[in-house]
Amino acid sequence: MSDSPEKQAVEDKPERAKPRDSGDVMWEDITEAHKPDSAGKIGAELIADLARRLPSKPGVYRMMNRAGDVLYVGKAKNLKNRVQNYARGVGHGGNRTARMIVETAHMEFVVTHTEMEALLLEANLIKRLRPRFNVLMRDDKSFPYILLTTDHEAPGLFKHRGARSRKGAYFGPFASAGAVNTTINALQRIFQVRTCTDSFFANRTRPCLLHQIKRCAGPCTGEVSPQAYGDLVKQARDFLSGKSSELKAHYSQRMQEASQDLDFETAALYRDRLSALSHVQSHQGINPQTFLEADVFAVHSEGGQFCIQVFFFRTGQNWGNRAYFPRADKSFDEAEVLEAFVSQFYDDKPIPKLVLLSHAIAQAVLLGEALSAKAGRKVEINRPQRGEKRDIVAEVSRNAREALGRRLAESATQTKLLRGVQEVFDLDAPPRRIEVYDNSHIMGSDAVGAMIVAGPEGFAKNQYRKFNIKSSDITPGDDFGMMKEVFTRRFSRLKKEHGSRPEDIGDHDAMPPWPDLVLIDGGAGQLSAVRQIMAELNIEDEVTLVGVAKGVERDAGRERFHMVGRKDFSLPARDPTLYFLQRLRDEAHRFAIGTHRSKRKKSMAKSPLDEIPGIGPTRKRAILHHFGSAKATSRAAVEDLKKVEGVSDAMAQTIYDHFQKS
Repeated sequence: MSDSPEKQAVEDKPERAKPRDSGDVMWEDITEAHKPDSAGKIGAELIADLARRLPSKPGVYRMMNRAGDVLYVGKAKNLKNRVQNYARGVGHGGNRTARMIVETAHMEFVVTHTEMEALLLEANLIKRLRPRFNVLMRDDKSFPYILLTTDHEAPGLFKHRGARSRKGAYFGPFASAGAVNTTINALQRIFQVRTCTDSFFANRTRPCLLHQIKRCAGPCTGEVSPQAYGDLVKQARDFLSGKSSELKAHYSQRMQEASQDLDFETAALYRDRLSALSHVQSHQGINPQTFLEADVFAVHSEGGQFCIQVFFFRTGQNWGNRAYFPRADKSFDEAEVLEAFVSQFYDDKPIPKLVLLSHAIAQAVLLGEALSAKAGRKVEINRPQRGEKRDIVAEVSRNAREALGRRLAESATQTKLLRGVQEVFDLDAPPRRIEVYDNSHIMGSDAVGAMIVAGPEGFAKNQYRKFNIKSSDITPGDDFGMMKEVFTRRFSRLKKEHGSRPEDIGDHDAMPPWPDLVLIDGGAGQLSAVRQIMAELNIEDEVTLVGVAKGVERDAGRERFHMVGRKDFSLPARDPTLYFLQRLRDEAHRFAIGTHRSKRKKSMAKSPLDEIPGIGPTRKRAILHHFGSAKATSRAAVEDLKKVEGVSDAMAQTIYDHFQKS
């Protein structure tokens, strides 16, 4: 008689995978090596079966349901003990964990060398997989920086996001683009460092308006000597590096010297700079005296929701703050949410020397070691008990409480509006995902379709989509043809990626992939065209479609709503639901117009040189710098083209032939 499947699986283990590298963590996937034949088992029985074969080593585990969706990602100092606790129900109170165990149909495991590596890998997997039962960051936008360039004869100040590919000094992070703009505006008033692009700088023949209003020293046309401008750049760098006190002392001394020399114009210049510098410092809010660099986190919970407020301090200055609203089950306490949030927060962000927290977290030492290893220097995690640091944390906590209060008020209003939408359109429940579609073009050129998404938390901008109209069969300006292409592409892909619309759409805290309501900019004709597309895709009964026509004389408030099987109707002029629907339509229109303008701007910037094979950005730049314009290039002889750096004899002939043919 043959061995049981379980015994056979143990005896015929596949060879273990070689250790792999994930960022700073070396890990080994042992899922296959410890995977028994557990067909038919689920929940605690499955977990107990898997736990018997696990090693007593640090690692990360993933719990998944029958559909293969990751329910939870956790780390453990001892994988075997941790997973056995789930099977025995030890130390896991609350409905959240019970539901998680019941739904578990499969688990995967990764062994790491240390618990610290397991912590880093856990944070990485949570952000990438977004499991339903973990604490999740909702906002994962990158932070802006200020860039002071060093690769130009006249360095400039710029707002920067993304990869640091350009040479220069980067200062940040700042909490928002607004904080960066405010700081750059202040630097312009104080130091008059240029903020124009290099191409704008190169083409100036006289100073621009910024020089006239004393926001730029005018290095482009020689209004300031290179040495004097270099001094201004150095002073701006010193200010961003936290040397504002030294700058104030320097300006005060120079002002006194100019006054003694009766050079009152220069003295007034330094007086104005001192005044602007004091104004900037007075408007930065909290300015710590006991530390130069830190991130301060404070958490507040109310009504089953959490808010984490983060303040950024660099060079002894407050560089702004941002409120986050992580998704977490109500069973988590504030300290647990804060700990999970901080470990995910620094997965792809710069780490300061000091992290201050409003609550004591269970694994502060381990998290400090992990962040120190990631940063390559010591990182201190502290919950201050006295002094200035405690006062700053208290101020951040107050901001977290107020931000959550505003969000709860907005959420209550949004919930009321969605109930109004449910009543107006006879939906089974308040819609959790509303999609609004609009097209934009000029006489058919640069045509785009746009989709915006709204739900219980307002506009979901990370769900917005744009559609470049690709079909060559569409007559320019044919809105019906454009709408057909947009809806065909959108819902064909939705069916391919998510299948048919499920009756139970699962996690009620997450934005579902399928819309409950689709609003179309147009009347009965557009609605009929979209209905036909949905019928071709066999989903005509799965989504409620509504056409929103502009109404008499296209006046706001007189919109007519068109639905299948129902006579078109309007809403009372002062109905809050009407205002809400108008906002949705206007947002779709704004997004469509913006997308169209961006596409049109790119098409207008195209050059005839772009049509020539072998002409890339570098060679194109060299040709334009040599001849001044594409029109001048078209009149150039082959011998003249050969003189351009990077243009070979064959390429010169190709360019010449192209323009002769056209």
